[in-house]
Formats: sequence, C-alpha cells, structure tokens
Amino acid sequence: MGRAVMVGRGPTGAGVLVLSILIILTTEGCGAQKGDGCGPSVLGPSSGTLSSLGYPGTYPNNTVCEWEISVPRGGRVHFRFAELDIEDNDCQVNYLRLYNGIGPERSEIVKYCGLGLKVKELIESTGNQVTVQFMSGTHHTGRGFYLSYSTTEHADLITCLDKGTDFPEAEFSKYCPAGCLTSTGEISGTIPNGYRESSPLCVAAVHAGVVSNAVGGRISVVSSKGIPHYEATLANNVTSTGGTLSNSLFTFKTNGCSGTLGLESGGLANTQLSASSVWEWENGIGQDSVWAPSGARLKRDGLPWSPSHSDQQQWLQVDLKREKRLITGIITTGSTLRGYQYYVSAYRVQHSSDGQQWHIYREANSTQDKIFQGNINYLHEVRNNFIPPIEARFVRIYPTTWHQRIALKLELLGCPFPSVRARSDPWPRMFSPPQRSPPSGGTKHPPHLGQTTHTPDIRNTTMPPHTGKDVALAAVLVPVLVMALTALIVIVVCALHCRNRKKSSEGTYDLPHWDRTDWWKSMKQLLPSKMVEAEDSVRYSSSEVGRLTGRGAVPRLHAEPAEYAQPLVSGVTTLGARSTFKPDEGPDPGYSDPDLYDAPISPDVYHAYAEPLPASGSEYATPIVVDMGCHPSGSSTLNQTSTVCGFMGAGAASLLTQTDGAHSGRSAYDTPKNATGQATPTEDQTYQVPQNKPTGQS
Repeated sequence: MGRAVMVGRGPTGAGVLVLSILIILTTEGCGAQKGDGCGPSVLGPSSGTLSSLGYPGTYPNNTVCEWEISVPRGGRVHFRFAELDIEDNDCQVNYLRLYNGIGPERSEIVKYCGLGLKVKELIESTGNQVTVQFMSGTHHTGRGFYLSYSTTEHADLITCLDKGTDFPEAEFSKYCPAGCLTSTGEISGTIPNGYRESSPLCVAAVHAGVVSNAVGGRISVVSSKGIPHYEATLANNVTSTGGTLSNSLFTFKTNGCSGTLGLESGGLANTQLSASSVWEWENGIGQDSVWAPSGARLKRDGLPWSPSHSDQQQWLQVDLKREKRLITGIITTGSTLRGYQYYVSAYRVQHSSDGQQWHIYREANSTQDKIFQGNINYLHEVRNNFIPPIEARFVRIYPTTWHQRIALKLELLGCPFPSVRARSDPWPRMFSPPQRSPPSGGTKHPPHLGQTTHTPDIRNTTMPPHTGKDVALAAVLVPVLVMALTALIVIVVCALHCRNRKKSSEGTYDLPHWDRTDWWKSMKQLLPSKMVEAEDSVRYSSSEVGRLTGRGAVPRLHAEPAEYAQPLVSGVTTLGARSTFKPDEGPDPGYSDPDLYDAPISPDVYHAYAEPLPASGSEYATPIVVDMGCHPSGSSTLNQTSTVCGFMGAGAASLLTQTDGAHSGRSAYDTPKNATGQATPTEDQTYQVPQNKPTGQS
C-alpha cells in the first residue's frame, strides 16, 4: 500500500505558503503529486501522463507542483515531451526540473525554461524513483508542459498527442502511456473501419478498446487508404467525431476476441435472460405492455427491458450457458422508441462463474468499482470494453443513473474461453487478480501491462485473421487464369476461322490478287503466250478433278490465268486459263496424247475448260495472231507467214498495227488445230474471233 501526498502553495501576492495534505491510497504505490499547479495527471505503475494546470491554456501565476514517481525496483523511468512552453523572462521562478530520486537526497537531471522548446530525445533516470517539479512566477504567455513517462523497457514510448501522420510506416508498434484521456485531441472514426490519420493514436486506441486509459499498453497500427466517411461514435468515455474523405487512415491489430455472443442473433434463448423485475402496464386499448428481459436484445424491434421500479437495486442478467466465456466488451442502447425516450446513462457490471458468488468489475490496479459510461440518448449505441476481459458464465448489469426511466438493450462481445494450452501465450497475465503481488526485482515486465492487446497472429481488425496469404495467392492466380482463358478463346477462334477459309476456297481458282486488276488485263493483250507461260498455273479443287473420271491419267494442266481469250499459236502446247477455244475431240477416248487440247472427254462428264464466251461486247480483247514457230499452214485461210515471222524484228509497232486493224473488213478465222496440225472445221463458230489481214494483201 502506497501513499501520495499533495502539498500546495496558494497564489498570494505575499507568497505565503499554504500547505494541504491529501492521502491517496493505491495498490502499487506508483506516485504522488504535491502543489496547486498540478494539471490533470495519471500516475500508473509503469506509465503515466503529467501536465501543468490549465493546459493547453496558459498556466496560472505563482504556482508550484511536484510529482513523485516510483516504478518497481530494478527498473528505471524515461520521459517524452509532447509540449514544453514556459516563459523565459525569469528562469529562476519559471522552469521545469527533473530529479533522480525522491526527497532531500534527490539530484537534478535536467532543467527547462523557454517558449516553444522541442525536446525529441528521451530523458532517462538512473533509478526507479523520479521527481518532476514545475514552478511558475509572474508571466504573460506560455502553455506550460505536457509529457508522458514509462519504464525504460518501453523504448518506443510515444505521447498522447502523437498522430497517425507522424509515422509514415505502413505497420508499426508503439507504447501508449496511461492517462491519454487528459489530452484534448479529437479523433474521427471507429473500429473496425478505421480512424482518420490526423487522430491522436493513443486516444484512438482507448476508443477502440485496444488499451485502457488507466494502464496504457502496446498498440500495433496498420495504415491504409482513407475512406469517404468516418463514423461518429461514443466508446470507453471517448467521443469520436464524424469526418469526410481523407488520404489515409489507421486501425489496430487486436486479439480477435470481439464477436457478438448471441443476444442480437438469437443464439441465446429467452430463458437465458432474466431480471430483477419487469414493467407491465395497460396501453389504453385493452392490451398489456410487457417490458420483459427477452426484449433486451440489441438492434431488435419491440419493447426493451425495463424494471417495475427505477432504482440502483435493479439488474438484468445474461446466462451464457457455458462454464466460462471470455467477455471483452458490451454495447448498450436505450429504448430506441421515439415515444419512450428512456435510457441508462451509467452502470456497473458484476460477473459470476456459478451464479452464486458475484464480483464487481474493476480496472487493473484499482480498488474502486468501475462505473461505465452509458448512453447519452435513447437511440444511439455506446460501447465499453473490459480491460482486462471477464472470465464468467453469468453477467449482470446494474444501472446507476438513467434518463426518466431505466430501459436497456444490449449485446455482449467476446469469444469462447481458450483452453489452457491456447491461453498460455496470448493471455498469461490478463486475468490475474488486481491484488497480485509485484514481480521480483529481476522481472522486466510490470504487472498487468503489455499483455492485453498484443496477439501476434492477428493481422488487422478490418479483416479475418490469416487472410494475407489467401489474398496474395488470389492476386497471382486470377490474372493467370484470365490470360489462359483468353489465349484458349483466341486459339479456338483462329482454328474456326482457318477452317472456314479452307472450306470457302475449295472449287475456286487460286489467282493472284494483282492478276485481277484492269491494268493487268490490258497488259496481257500486248504479250505473247510464251511470255506469260511462267505465271502460276490454275489449281483445281480435288472435288472437281475427281469428277473428270473419263479422262483417265491426264497430265497436270498448266495454264496461265489470262482473263481474256488467247489465240492458238502453232507449235504451242499450253492453253491459257478461261480460253474460249475448244479442243478437238480425238477418235479414241482411251489414248493419252501429249497435246493437252486433244485429250478426249466423255460427253456426260463435266467439261474442265471454260465454255465459249460471246463474241459481242467490248469486254473481250481482239486476239493477236503470232506464230512463234513460223510454221506455214496450207489449209489455213490466213497467209501471214512472212508477217508473223517478222514479228520478232518488227517490234511493238507492227503488233499495234495489226491490233488496231481488227475491226476493218471481214477476214478469215483461225480454227483449233488437231494433233497433225490441220484445222478442223466446226459447225458452231461463235467462239472464233476474226483476225486482221496482213498489211499489203488484197
């Protein structure tokens, strides 16, 4: 049992010292404060917060305050300043001093005096006891000071004013001191959605139920992209304000034991809810209104629970039907009925494992019953967390203050009680009685601290545990599957396209595209058959060739793809494509002749050559008579041996002269030759084209 003594000096002009003594009992003897210049302060067994009177406003004149801090033996204390702003016109009476030790034998560590001082380093003591002294004389400006302290094992101590924007890391861990609710910083957001990056980290941690304001503790923070809207809620005596879109936010890793325990979902039967009394009354239309315990389910429509009389002896009980449950929090609302705006504004909590022996909930290191802040209206929810959690089967809520009448709906938060093996690591000290004896001098960890909020397995409160690997695997597999499916679709489409092209090309001539232009058609008229013989031959489809059954083994037909009819030339054994000159039919259909045009064809077989083209119209060109071999023909009506043979020396002028004279007069006709070179007259001469007479003949 420790003792704290406060001694004050009144701000009188004569400087008369007025002493007053106040005895404060604590469980660990962690500290004491003396004087009339002490601002809101929390002196915990291993961490705390100190401030000057009036902070963040100007501190008063002629005041003094001393804080005596003690930590377990073997430990040391270090300090971190959030703000230090002391007027320096007279540093003899305006200053802040830190001392090693308590009492007359203390020694000075450091002295500060000045406006807007920035002290970034940690100030460390040499022992487990420290004295902090603040004195002010007459001054006009200065906000005073605000600092935090902890044992030296928490080298990552931060202040209550440090914000999310002060730490650029995506994930980090820090130690929050006790007493950060003395800060005036505002937070925006809630758990599990996250808090705006401009919110003080430790204040947000208290609001989230990650650490206790009375004890402090370690926090694990995760930063991420901001959200469009931040919800305003009241939790653990901290009110968060609503906010709009921000660049980033932060949230906290937790132990994951914050699920609902069945009141809202209906997992708990009505028989598991009981109360000290029930309010019943007639509603004026012949029906009784019963405000029974079964109505005390959060977010359920209908009447809430309300006792027959509103006093501090009324209670609502929840039986979890298990030997023990781990209960980490509670959410309450009022009646949620506009016509009956009743709610409970404060309450106490009792718990029991057997329903016979009941224990009032208290915070760690405290002998006082914990009074929880309730609702501030009949509609909105308020959350409170139990740090440390409750191990119990039965829970009772005792309203202490209310608005108009007691009316309550609630939900309990927690999880199944872990086995001995499971709780050996994450919960080694969390549920120990507050009256436990302190550890030995060689133990670095102070009692009850640093164990209630850190569970290494849980990554983030905004997502289920152990989902990081699944998300990473999905991020890799989804693009791969999409690419594979796309490639498969492309292959199938290409295969179908090629198949359709192959089908559509059967039975057609494979003529070059450039061969179908009008320019090439005109140029072919000027060239002899031998000059175009090197062009690609006509290819017939297999189906058409198969139909020529009467031809037997006929050699491959080589023909140039001329668009217009070509003249027959003596000694030439090839025929251009689409020729209008029919070959003569031979006497014997079974023989094979090297002359491709004399091969016999059965009458009932599809003719492999083009049908005769009409002689009329301007579409067809006038043929040119050229005998490349200069063979005379006695039976021919054309006596052009000298002219044709002279083509090689006459050049293009002679050729053009013959072509231009195609329409003058009536001339003889050329006829197809047989195998002996003789012309064979036919009855139908519509496919024959007249030839020009040689120049100079009559």
